[in-house]
Amino acid sequence: LFALAAAARANGLVNAGFVLYSRARRFALQLQAGSAPSLWKQLLSLASSAALMCAGIFLPFVLFQCYAYVRFCSPGTGLAPSVPEPLLQLARDKGYRVAGMAGAEPPWCSQRFPVVYSYVQDTYWNVGFLRYFELRQIPNFLLALPVTLLCSWAAWTYVSTNPRHCLTLGLERRKTEERGKARDGFCGPAAFVYVVHSTALLLFGFSCMHVQVLTRFLGSSSPILYWFPAYLLQEHEPLLWSAGTDNPKSGKPLLGKSASRCEKGTSDNPVVRLLLNWRSLTPLSKSILGFFLGYWLLGLILHCNFFPWT
Repeated sequence: LFALAAAARANGLVNAGFVLYSRARRFALQLQAGSAPSLWKQLLSLASSAALMCAGIFLPFVLFQCYAYVRFCSPGTGLAPSVPEPLLQLARDKGYRVAGMAGAEPPWCSQRFPVVYSYVQDTYWNVGFLRYFELRQIPNFLLALPVTLLCSWAAWTYVSTNPRHCLTLGLERRKTEERGKARDGFCGPAAFVYVVHSTALLLFGFSCMHVQVLTRFLGSSSPILYWFPAYLLQEHEPLLWSAGTDNPKSGKPLLGKSASRCEKGTSDNPVVRLLLNWRSLTPLSKSILGFFLGYWLLGLILHCNFFPWT
């Protein structure tokens, strides 16, 4: 699945970090438990399996670079399709390189590691570190502000709740396992790798990408953008603390089996139930639901009418 993700989008290569972290954590826990029969044998086994899996993840990306090199850096191969003259003229005006046609060799072909992806981003998309930090891009930064705040808030909440777990990178074996407590939710140890993943994507996207794509970039890459708002609603919205009772602080969760015992005429879906009780929601709940609904509605209207939208 990670290989397919890397075949679809180049940023799928980041998923190799999950494999490396999983192998490193397994090795660290085995060392602390004293269950590793042979240190070097175990290390070699984990390193070889991690290398093979990472190679499988990187393979689609490498194959695509090889394909691009053959098409664009080897003129006269007879691979050039019949391109209409208007498109050829557009390519000449824009300085584009047409695959399979004679002409000046693109600069990236002579690099030690010819990677067309980074060249296209740098030359044609103006993607680079802090390149997008211009006054005229302020509206796009405002567009990306909600997800930036949510993911930053999520990272701060997790780190402040689990400082030792974060400092040790989750590689320290916990002496006691507190099951059934809040630490098993969003702030539990299992969410650590996802928080690191989303924070890394946030920093990279905010500083190196066209920032207006940050919302769909994070929304399609990390579950944190959905887990953390759900965690905030669960923690701070009284309507989710009860199931069809007049006492919202009774401590009974709305989610799960109790949701099916709601009074007649109400929805089993907690989001629908919150929307039906909009006036009684807390400001935080209104902000979270308003952002997701507003982004969906405005995006649908603008995108379907060919207006620029992330």
